Amino acid sequence: MKILAQRTGEIMTEQLRQWGVNHIYGLPGDSINEFIDDIRNKDDLDFIQVRHEETGALAASSEAKLTGNLGVCLSIAGPGGIHLLNGLYDAKGDHAPVLAIVGQVASTSLGTDAFQEINLERMFDDVAVFNKRAESHEQLPDMLNQAIRTAYAEKGVSVLIVPDDLFAEKQKEGETLTTPGYFRPNIFPAQEDMNKARDLIEQAEKPLILAGKGASGAQEELISFAEKAGAPIIVSLLAKGLIPDNHPYCLGHHGQIGTKPSYYAMKETDLLILIGTQFPYAEFFPKDVPGFQIDNKPENIGKYYPVTAGLAGDAKATLASLISTMNKTEDYSYLEKQQERMNNWRVALQKEKREEKTPIQGPQVMYQIEQLMEPGAVVSTDVGNVTVWAARFLSFLDQKFLISGQLATMGIGLPGAIASQIVYPDKQVIAICGDGGFSMSMHDFVTAVKYQLPIKVIILNNEKIGMIKYEQQQMGHISSETDLGPVNFAGFAENCGGDGYRIESFDEMETKMKQAFMSDKPTIIDVCIEDMAPLPGHIDYTAATNYSQYIIKNFFETGTMDLPDMKKAARRMF
Repeated sequence: MKILAQRTGEIMTEQLRQWGVNHIYGLPGDSINEFIDDIRNKDDLDFIQVRHEETGALAASSEAKLTGNLGVCLSIAGPGGIHLLNGLYDAKGDHAPVLAIVGQVASTSLGTDAFQEINLERMFDDVAVFNKRAESHEQLPDMLNQAIRTAYAEKGVSVLIVPDDLFAEKQKEGETLTTPGYFRPNIFPAQEDMNKARDLIEQAEKPLILAGKGASGAQEELISFAEKAGAPIIVSLLAKGLIPDNHPYCLGHHGQIGTKPSYYAMKETDLLILIGTQFPYAEFFPKDVPGFQIDNKPENIGKYYPVTAGLAGDAKATLASLISTMNKTEDYSYLEKQQERMNNWRVALQKEKREEKTPIQGPQVMYQIEQLMEPGAVVSTDVGNVTVWAARFLSFLDQKFLISGQLATMGIGLPGAIASQIVYPDKQVIAICGDGGFSMSMHDFVTAVKYQLPIKVIILNNEKIGMIKYEQQQMGHISSETDLGPVNFAGFAENCGGDGYRIESFDEMETKMKQAFMSDKPTIIDVCIEDMAPLPGHIDYTAATNYSQYIIKNFFETGTMDLPDMKKAARRMF
């Protein structure tokens, strides 16, 4: 049987389908036009045209974080490749498997300072776990397999750089050296480490769990383990939704965006149990307290906290084994103390977010979203004050949460929502953005319109880069260059072909929000909110002192007193 020669780009599109890829985010251009033509001819591989390559990379990263499957983006050389970097660094920081196929000038022009030629290998060197340029078309099928396999194995970014002319070269399919497929290793801790961890649990009187995204898929085991150990659970921001926010063992988040109960639980614990998390803020960890860590990547164990025992293994299997061998605690006093604190905290939050007043505040908006949020919905949250409002006041039962964690890049809310609706066309998708974050990627609202993605984008519009203003004040400085000015985002949505609703007072919020959520179009809900600082869950002496310095400086320079809500602040002191 004679095997016909095919274009190399055609072979690559078939390989991508074999790996389970059914769409690519990108923007066409002169150094990928050959490959674009191959994608055009592939019926089951869609090209999602974005308006900026950064959006494509952020969408690919969001998809990978949401599903665990490969996210793929495509760009030209020069400017297009440069635009990918922010999204690729987001994937690197949050350990998401992403493939970036990046065009390059024709192979005959390489090294001649050709139009739009840059040193792509050097540029991508820091962000990528695989970063190679094809020298010949014969290499490409094997290099593509290796790039994808490495992205999965290392949970990171693979960059495959291809001079555009190589896509058009023909070769025989089936002559590759490699095959698609990644076989995940089954890692389980050594028995002596398991014994040490079990001894630590049984000796502890105040065990505390900090669980992260790595515990996804092990919810039942996590809760069973916590019940047997009598250990409350703090959930990292990336793991919001891992267990219901109102679960009796849940203490919410920790750190600057955390709850006061989580702060005190961490302060009082005598055993810290880290499960699938790389919480990086050492200042929020306890001092001189033993701990053990469960992680399927041994190099992560002890990276941020000096653990006494390390369990290199899958969270689900490791927890199941510990549960089967450990004795159930008879002392629940530490847990009950934290539960009482958390119940009081929840009551205070409910009062705060149910307040009926204008100007509207962030917590009130979260309460309205909560009433309209469907089971299984995906919530893509931007970075800024909205992160605090969503993390603290929007209660999850079984919803999925998306955000930029380690990199914390503004502008991710909209790209994350676009990716979520493409992956889950039948689910409700909500983006929660500040006006600062949304304005960084707002051009791609037209992408949602083009592909008829019925996402709901809630913009908390205070005409400020609010988080930065608060950070400056917390450092004792007068806020500077944080004013943005007024924008009517609802009008922008309508001009793009979507629906837009602007909410300026509390009295109209419930009705307009319900109307907006009934729309089958991409919709922006532009909520004018008060410029209000999101107070930390716990305010320490240094933060209080620095904020006082700001108040004094501001008074002498402007003659006004910019005071926080003193009742709320007092509840979170010391």
